[in-house]
Amino acid sequence: MLDRSFIRLQLKSTEALSGFFFQGKFQWCGEDIQSVHYIPAKADVTKLHSTVLNFLPEPVVVHSSVHGLICCRSCFPSQNPIIYVCNPVNKEWVSLPYPESDFQDSLALGFDPFVDPIDVKTNFKVIRVYEVEADMDNMDDIRYSFDIYSSQTGTWRKAVEICQCSSHLCKNKGLFVKGIFYWLTGGDKILMFDVKNEFSLLITVPLPLTQFNSIPEMCIGECDGRLHYVLISEHGLQLWVLEEQYTSQWDLKCSISLDKFEEENRVFAYNVREKITGPPASSPWIDPLVFKDGMLLMKITTDIFLFDFEAVKLKRLCSLYQLGPNSSNSSIVLPYTMSLVPLDYL
Repeated sequence: MLDRSFIRLQLKSTEALSGFFFQGKFQWCGEDIQSVHYIPAKADVTKLHSTVLNFLPEPVVVHSSVHGLICCRSCFPSQNPIIYVCNPVNKEWVSLPYPESDFQDSLALGFDPFVDPIDVKTNFKVIRVYEVEADMDNMDDIRYSFDIYSSQTGTWRKAVEICQCSSHLCKNKGLFVKGIFYWLTGGDKILMFDVKNEFSLLITVPLPLTQFNSIPEMCIGECDGRLHYVLISEHGLQLWVLEEQYTSQWDLKCSISLDKFEEENRVFAYNVREKITGPPASSPWIDPLVFKDGMLLMKITTDIFLFDFEAVKLKRLCSLYQLGPNSSNSSIVLPYTMSLVPLDYL
């Protein structure tokens, strides 16, 4: 058993992106796909791993990742669904009860070893965000409720806060950045939940979607402890950073024109402007999946690439075919950073 003080020091020096968890999803079915692939980010030749989570008691659906821990749940259908928080490196895990489980729930893991030291025990929170019955005065809006699980108490409780939003949640299940949870929606808003103060907020994205001639693609992610927003449109590839947690003030950190993107990546990308501005398709030609530490995992036609914003370079990792037959739409993609965080106190 490694000393917890050593593990805390290791966390400070190894916060680099390790890879990505990728799980396909049925588009029109209430059942889950059981296979989960791990895609290494730094290997010269990418080898997919499909047994990384096999130490868990059952097949799972991944929902959230932070500081080396993964939050996942039982695959549906399940008579007794369970939530797991696990560490794939040391193969330790804990299980939580799943209150009123629903296929559409989003689960997000909150854990910060630099704010809540792990010298004695590993404390974390899990947030369950879900849709509740619409307000009779405004049937067009979606109302989101939040349940909070604390590992310190071992119990769930419902937050008083209710957030009204005009759009459904999409893409990445939930992002935790310095005590704040974020969810991307299908509209012009990002749903924010402050778990300490238990209040929510809708953050407006940097550019309204109505200003584009073609359909833009976007995702959110974290870098240097700040929320980032990736936008791909006829204007190019843009990387925005949120200036203040409780505002909608964004700073344009990086902007790469489509011509520059194509010029630097001619082997993989050609006629980029025509393809991005062309007629809408059932699956976008280019799709940003998840951003972490300056690196963007993205889909281009039928392949998965890692894009380095600073170098403006694409690296092909694998094909969608290698990830399974239902990997092209609505897939779950999580960035992962290896750590030795223990879950051995229960």
